[in-house]
Amino acid sequence: MVTGGSRGIGRAVVLRLAECGAHVVTTFLRDEGGADEVVRAARGYGVEAISARGDVSRVEDARAVVRLAGEKFGRLDVLVCSAGVWEGAPIESHAEGLWDRVLDVNLKGTWALCHAAAGLLCEGGWGRVVVVSSTAGQRGEANYSGYAASKGGQIAFVKSLAAELAPRGVTVNAVAPGWVDTEMTADVLRVESSRREIESAIPLGRVATPDDVALPVVFLCSEWARHITGEVLNVNGGSVLCG
Repeated sequence: MVTGGSRGIGRAVVLRLAECGAHVVTTFLRDEGGADEVVRAARGYGVEAISARGDVSRVEDARAVVRLAGEKFGRLDVLVCSAGVWEGAPIESHAEGLWDRVLDVNLKGTWALCHAAAGLLCEGGWGRVVVVSSTAGQRGEANYSGYAASKGGQIAFVKSLAAELAPRGVTVNAVAPGWVDTEMTADVLRVESSRREIESAIPLGRVATPDDVALPVVFLCSEWARHITGEVLNVNGGSVLCG
């Protein structure tokens, strides 16, 4: 299961998992056309793929999509929490509604899916949870304090859940991307001067593609990562050197 799979990092993860032979359930909130497209593309790898509309911050929606996965496939091996929003404002104008929306989608949404999926993930004695966090959760981000708080909260949640679920055969890890060229960041990256400034701060010299993040996610879902849990894998081109 991949949340937010209709575009960006989530879409890339869906396709890489499908390429590896995984059947996939993905969630979307508004972009039904994008969800339909990624489902068709995933099926091109010879696997089954379905999408479901849902608000990840609503526990009822999280339970419904997990129930759908159980009914369709009888099991759940992998959960990738990719749905998220990147919104911010200077602290003096950072409205309560903005704070609530960002924390609800990014942090509560991660909790809600893990809460709903834990039982099914643990049934077989083997499972993977990967949370798409951010460098903002490691070093902060000016004018995006709510976003940074949500991503830092995800990291703390991952470490806690890793210790909790390890005895039941489930690993829990995070990836922490830096700048990624997606619809979420398009308004900033399409400004040439902004893009040059951003890239100049990345030792590898470029902004990541969604696939640059999807590949490490798939690694953490694989047997190659069987003894890794509670880890934050940095995917930022060297711009933030943590861990």
